[in-house]
Amino acid sequence: MRLENKVAVVTGGGSGFGEAIAKRFAEEGAKLVVNDIADANGKSVAAEIERAHGQGAAIFVHADVAKSRDMAQLAKATLDRFGRIDIMVNNAGTTHENGSMLDVPEEVFDRVFAVNVKSIYLSALFIVPAMKRQGGGVILNTASTAGIRARGGLTWYCASKGAAVMASKSMAHELAPDKIRVNAICPVAGETPLLPTFMGGDTPEIRVRFLASIPLGRFAQPQDVANAALYLASDEASFITGVAFEVDGGRCV
Repeated sequence: MRLENKVAVVTGGGSGFGEAIAKRFAEEGAKLVVNDIADANGKSVAAEIERAHGQGAAIFVHADVAKSRDMAQLAKATLDRFGRIDIMVNNAGTTHENGSMLDVPEEVFDRVFAVNVKSIYLSALFIVPAMKRQGGGVILNTASTAGIRARGGLTWYCASKGAAVMASKSMAHELAPDKIRVNAICPVAGETPLLPTFMGGDTPEIRVRFLASIPLGRFAQPQDVANAALYLASDEASFITGVAFEVDGGRCV
């Protein structure tokens, strides 16, 4: 069991990549705190984990990761229930519609940066002190290939994920003396609820155009990202910090 006796928090854990990460971590022995703003989805994932791995294997905590009060409550609920936080997965994310950068409303821009970037800052404020007290931990930030290789039409989303990549690298450097590893996971567009928004629609023609940019010829599956997250969170990756780990079928080559 690669994560036995570990406690992991996964934001945006009610669907998509976050759901797959939470379930994969539970398979390897971790206790899970599933976070989402979609209560029904998050509660369902936590309940599935408990059915598969026993009572007490997971809890659900509602929190908007872009709000300081909510992030503080997420950290408190985790510590109250499990007493420690070994792995923090900042997975919750959002985007704007694929289109002209000039057509993105200011309130949408603000929400993209709040969820994709400010959430990493807030999690650090409330999670890092706990990790320092216990002698270390792992932080994984779900970034994107869009933070490494930009796409026109997703300009502000790309900018937010570029910030997530660089934040991860700088955090890794600063927190290394505290035995806290920080890495970014960079998936290519995946089969998640956000896919049509990324693509600007969902037709066979649009899919063909997007797939043409991925050498291995398919979108990321949630399990692809979950397996990468498992490796980075495990002791097998104990000497890996500050990387932008591409899970992209060759998109960034």
